[in-house]
Amino acid sequence: MIRDLTGYSTRRPWKVIALWAVLAVVLSALTPTLFDRVTQNQAGDFLPRSYDSAAALHIAQEHFGVNPDATTVTMLVARSDGKALSAADQKRVEAEAAKLGKRRVIMPREDDGPQQFLIPDRSQTPRIAPAMTAPDRSFELLSVELIGNRADKGVQGVYRTFRDAARTQFSEAGMRTGFTGALADTVDTVDSRKTATTVGSGLIMGLIILLNVLVFRSVPAALLPLLAVAMIGFVAAGAVAGAAMLTGLKLEASTPGLINVVLFGVGIDYLLFLLFRFREQLRARPEQSAREAAAQVSGRVGTAITSAALTIVAAFATLGVATFGQFRSMGPAIAVAVLVTLLGSLTLLPALLAAAGRKMFWPSRAALRGEPSEGRAARLGALVTRRPLMMLTASVALLAALAAGLIGIHMDYGQGGSDAQHPAAATAAEISRTLPAGVSDPTSVFVTATNGGTLTADRLDGLSRALTQVKGVGQVARTVLNKDHHAARIDLYPTADPQSQQARDLASGPIRAAVAQHTPAGTTAHVGGTPAIIADISAAVDHDLTIVFPVAAALIALILLLLLRSLLAPVILMLSVGLGFAATLGAATLLFQHVLGKPGVSFALPLVLFLFVVALGTDYNILITDRIREEMRRPGTARAAVARAVQHTTPAIATAGVVLAASFASLITSPGNEQMAFAMTLGIMLSALVVSLVLVPALAALLGRAMWWPIRPRPTAGGHRQDRATEPAPEPDRVTAYRGLDRRASGVHGGVG
Repeated sequence: MIRDLTGYSTRRPWKVIALWAVLAVVLSALTPTLFDRVTQNQAGDFLPRSYDSAAALHIAQEHFGVNPDATTVTMLVARSDGKALSAADQKRVEAEAAKLGKRRVIMPREDDGPQQFLIPDRSQTPRIAPAMTAPDRSFELLSVELIGNRADKGVQGVYRTFRDAARTQFSEAGMRTGFTGALADTVDTVDSRKTATTVGSGLIMGLIILLNVLVFRSVPAALLPLLAVAMIGFVAAGAVAGAAMLTGLKLEASTPGLINVVLFGVGIDYLLFLLFRFREQLRARPEQSAREAAAQVSGRVGTAITSAALTIVAAFATLGVATFGQFRSMGPAIAVAVLVTLLGSLTLLPALLAAAGRKMFWPSRAALRGEPSEGRAARLGALVTRRPLMMLTASVALLAALAAGLIGIHMDYGQGGSDAQHPAAATAAEISRTLPAGVSDPTSVFVTATNGGTLTADRLDGLSRALTQVKGVGQVARTVLNKDHHAARIDLYPTADPQSQQARDLASGPIRAAVAQHTPAGTTAHVGGTPAIIADISAAVDHDLTIVFPVAAALIALILLLLLRSLLAPVILMLSVGLGFAATLGAATLLFQHVLGKPGVSFALPLVLFLFVVALGTDYNILITDRIREEMRRPGTARAAVARAVQHTTPAIATAGVVLAASFASLITSPGNEQMAFAMTLGIMLSALVVSLVLVPALAALLGRAMWWPIRPRPTAGGHRQDRATEPAPEPDRVTAYRGLDRRASGVHGGVG
C-alpha cells in the first residue's frame, strides 16, 4: 500500500500537488471557525464529575447561571489623589461602571484582508458588577465578565479595548484604574513579549531556512519543505477540528498551537529524510530519471516514515484513556494530525520530489556530484565503530549525569504566575495589602438540597461559621441562594495567592475537611474555585501517569517489534529513549527547580515530554536502525555496515533534529511555556545527536548482527535483493578495507556537504 501511494504520487505529481493545495486553501479558511466550536475554556470542565471541584462547577453552571466560557477580570478603582473614597465617589464609580456595562466592545481587527470575516467575532458587552470595597475605602473592586478563552487573540483584543476605554472614562472622573486576573496577566505578558516573540519567530524560521541552504546548497530545497509542511498543516488542522466536531470532543484552547508546532517539526523531519535519500540516489545513479528515483526512494523510506509516524500516533492515542480531559482530547487530536502528516509524507512530498527532480537542488552542481569527499558524518561513523565501548560509555555517562537531576523533583500545578513588573501583578499586590489575596479569585462552597427541599441562609450558618475558623481563610462572604433556593454558594477569600501551592493545599485539605464535617443533613456540598480545581487536576494527572506511561511504552515496543522483527533490538531502543527521557526531565528539574528556584516542574511536563521525546526520539532510532539492518545485508563486516549507516543517516538525523528542536524552541515566546520549550528542545537534541547517532550505533557495533536476534540479517554477494534496484552495490575494495577495529573506515564517503 505504501509503494502504491508513493508510486501514484510520483507518476501524477501535479494532480497530487493541486489536490493538496485546494484542500489547504479551503481548510485554512474554515479551520478558525471550526476550532472555535470545539474548544472550551474552564480547566474544571476537563475533570470527570467524580472530582469535587468538577461537581461544584456543574452546580455553578446549572443553578447559578455561571457561563463556562466566561473569564473574569477584577478592576480596581481609586481616587487619583490617593484619598479615601467618599460616598459621592462610590456613586460616581457605580454610574461609570453602569455606562461601561451598557457599551458593546468591538473586537479590533488586525488585518483588513478577506480572511478577517472568517475569524470568529469576539465583540461583546461585558457584565460589570460591584465586588468589594477596601476596609479603609482606599479603592473599590468591580468584577468584569468577558466571554472567551484568555488565550484567544480576539478576546485579548476585546479586553485591551475595554481596559483602555475604562481607564479613559474613570480618568476623566478623577480616578485611576488597575486590572488583575488571569486574562489581564496573560495580556500583560503577551504585550511585554511582543517584540521578543516576533523577533524570535523570525530568527527560528530564518535558522531553519539557512540550515537547509547550507546543507543542500539549494534554494528550492530550503523553501519547498516549508511550503509543503504549511499545506499539510492546514489540512491536518482542519481534520482535527472536523473530527472533534463529529465526535463531540472538546479541545483545550492551546491545543491548536501545540499541533502547529508538532506538525511543523515532524513534517519537515519526514521531508528531510526523503530529501537526503533522494540526493543520495541521484548521486549514485546519475543516469536514472528523477521520477523513477523519487518513486524508488519514497517507497523505500516510506516504510520507515510510516513506522515512525505510527509510533507517534500510538503514543498519543494512549492519552485517550486518561481521566484528565485536557490530555484525553489532546492525545487523539495530535494522533489525527500526525496521521494526516503521514498521508502527506507519502503523497505530497514524493510528488514534490518527482515534479522538481534535479532542480530541487538548484543551483548547486556539487549537490549531485557522484563522488563527494569524505565528511564529518563518515568520520563520526568511523569513530563510533572503531571505539564503540568508549562512545557508549561517554553517551551513557552524559545522559545519566543529567538524569541525576531528578533527585528531589516536585510537580508545580501553578498556571505560570505573573511577572512582578506587570501591571496586573502590581494591581494584585495592591489589593492583597488591604484585602485577602483570594478576593480576585475566591474559593467557593456550593451546597444543594438532596431531599427536594429548600435551603435557607440560617440553615447554613453553622457551615459558614466553621469556615471562618479555618486557618488561612481571610474572609467568608454572606451565603447566596439561587432563585428556587435549591442551591447555595458561600465564597471564601483565602489569604494566599489563588495560584500558590498554599491555596491548593488549603482548598483540598482544611476547607474540604470543614465542609465534610459541618454540612447540614439532607444536603451535599462541594468545594470549587481555581485552587480546588488545580488540586483535583493534580490528583487526575498523578493517576494518568500510572496508566499512560506503561500503555504507551507497550504500544511503541510492539510497533518496534513488528518493524524490526527482532526481540533484542526493540529492548535496546526502548531503553535508550527511556534514558534520554530521564536525562531531559532531569535537566529541566535541575535548571528550573534547583537553579532558578521554581516550586517544581510543570505538572504536564513529564507526561507530554515522555510522549514527545520517546515517540519522536524513536523516529530517529527507527531511521538509523532501519539503515543499519539494510547495510548489514550487504557484504562486509557488521561494523563496516554500522559505519556506512551512520555516514548516510547522520546528515538527515542531525538536520531534522535541529529543525524539530528549533520548532519547539519557538514555544518559549508563549507565556508559561518556558519549561516546555527548554525540555522539548533539549530532549529532541539528545535523542537525535546522542542517542540515535552515538549510543545506538555503538551498541550495534558491539553486538553486531546479534542485535537482530533471533532473525539476523545475512549478507549476500549482491546486497539485499529488494534494494538492488534502488541502491548502488558497495565496492568490494571499500567494504573489505574496513577490517580492523583500529583502522579507519576506508571509502566511507559523503557527509553534510
